[in-house]
Amino acid sequence: MKTKIVGLLIALAMFLSACGSAVPTTIAPIETFVVPTATADADVYKDESQTVDARVDDLLARMTLEEKIGQMTQVEKDSIKPGDITKYFIGSILSGGGGSPSENTPAAWYEMVNGFQDEALATPLGIPLIYGVDAVHGHGNLLDATIFPHNIGLGAANDPELVCHIAKATAEEMLATGIPWNFSPVVAVIQDVRWGRTYEGFSENTDIVTSLGESYVRCTQTPQEGVEAPLGALATPKHFIGDGATAWGSSRANDYKIDQGDMQVDEATLRELLLPPYQAAVDAGAMSIMASFSSWNGTKMHAQKGLLTDLLKGELGFKGFIVSDWQAIDQIDPDYYKSVVTAINAGVDMNMVPYDYVKFIDTMKQAVAAGDIPQERLDDAVRRILLVKFELGLFEHPMPDVKYQETVRSEEHLALAREAVSKSLVLLTNQNETLPLDKNVGTILLSGSGADNIGMQTGGWTLQWQGVNGNNTEGTSIHEAIQQAVGANTKLIYDAEGLFKDQEGIRADIGIVVIGEEPYAEGVGDSDKLLLSFKDVDSVSKMREHANKVVVIVVSGRPVNLSGILPNTDAIVAAWCFGTEGAGVTDVLFGDKPFTGKLPYTWPRSANQLPLNSNNIGDRTGCEGPLFPFGYGLTYGEPSPEILECK
Repeated sequence: MKTKIVGLLIALAMFLSACGSAVPTTIAPIETFVVPTATADADVYKDESQTVDARVDDLLARMTLEEKIGQMTQVEKDSIKPGDITKYFIGSILSGGGGSPSENTPAAWYEMVNGFQDEALATPLGIPLIYGVDAVHGHGNLLDATIFPHNIGLGAANDPELVCHIAKATAEEMLATGIPWNFSPVVAVIQDVRWGRTYEGFSENTDIVTSLGESYVRCTQTPQEGVEAPLGALATPKHFIGDGATAWGSSRANDYKIDQGDMQVDEATLRELLLPPYQAAVDAGAMSIMASFSSWNGTKMHAQKGLLTDLLKGELGFKGFIVSDWQAIDQIDPDYYKSVVTAINAGVDMNMVPYDYVKFIDTMKQAVAAGDIPQERLDDAVRRILLVKFELGLFEHPMPDVKYQETVRSEEHLALAREAVSKSLVLLTNQNETLPLDKNVGTILLSGSGADNIGMQTGGWTLQWQGVNGNNTEGTSIHEAIQQAVGANTKLIYDAEGLFKDQEGIRADIGIVVIGEEPYAEGVGDSDKLLLSFKDVDSVSKMREHANKVVVIVVSGRPVNLSGILPNTDAIVAAWCFGTEGAGVTDVLFGDKPFTGKLPYTWPRSANQLPLNSNNIGDRTGCEGPLFPFGYGLTYGEPSPEILECK
């Protein structure tokens, strides 16, 4: 309208001039009459000197319904069709577990993300997209990345400063691939170790989870060197709220037993036990939080307005956006329309679709047109997403500096990962001062499923969603680490099967057996047995026949049943899923560093005691109590406790 008025004034002046009417020669230039239009104002949301709120307001006012819904849509990278980011104004792309480009290198990742970003910037308003990935223990999807101990190991170390350094290093290796958004950390206070995601949590203890989660969020979001933005990378505390505290057998998903199950606690317990890590994360500046697959007393968390909007956004003061979990909105109701309306109105701001994004977009349009999703709810969701994109500096720097590619498996990161491993190990038993080992001992025998298996020591969420067995990524196996650690005159004999045929009739000084759990993730790893394989138990028995002293290293994502191996061991070390740097194990095993790790979870005698944790253990003692309590961990020189023989 304003442009038309100016045009009429010009036409009028030309008409009067043509008719010989006097036109003042001092008339102001035509541009004086030009009222700013949308084109002239385009610099407002692009102007770095403006406040973030002003830029968000300006941009939101320019957006069509389709552009707003696009910002709320997150698509899995292999599902997006070429051109559709521009066509549908898609606001976010993600890689799921294993979602790497065909050439799994930092440069290829960067090129892939940049291609998606170019499509987003080609939209009329040029709103950059945000790319997300599950870098839950380092950038696990990236081949040859630095892989740190899973959070269970960091909980054993219980060192907020160490977690801070790991968060920053992980952010750097993500930025190296063009990705600024990490779906991490898990801040669940896990109450049942049968859960297949136990290793993703720091502890069963609220205080430990709160402290380490806060450090991870704060340090992920600390701007990296040379980045001029309020945030460095984006952290995502998850999964709000109650995953890890669900009841066994309550899951309705696939063949899962506890993952995505039902949390059956009262509000007072929720607030006291599970909420503090989220309050600390919000206070630390969290700007993205992922909702949980799980339910609370029968209602899916993605439908819980009282928790998502009233508690998280209202009471806790969360200013960022809530992203759904993978296709989790669909689980609310068999009617997809009802599921979408319920989730968005409950407070979900961005839908991890992840596949049929056109269906979601069409459903959203229909719901807004019908008034089932109010315009103010739509605008609130988009405002929150835009706020984060401005805070990340994406409008000025849609892609990170390529200099970060130099950080992948840098010496600094490898040293940090090695330190984290050494601090995470927990010494469970040490009879007759078996440990530390002498580097110059005559003969060491080595066997077990995890002795030369980097895939097992890194666990799930490495290269693939479920992880992979074998040596498929750069790293140091325990076998290699021992080779590097022992003296020149020490004879190291490795036999994965533990047969040691050449040792028949000869007993070695030391036998080391590395056993544990094969990689798994999420509900696939739900287990009501927590048993070691027969092969692992047998390998320990065989080693007893060949060695004077037997040391067992347990590589696992949670406590496992040790009853089958206890009689045949002299020392047992809980190493968790510790990542790529096996030298961190030998640093402690041979006494270069002390054992300092403490159990972040109660270690049961058997699965018959589960769930068993420091919050429900009551007065259980003796054979009714745990094998090792929460917080337990020996140091060198400390005598091993007597292990009761219980049936």
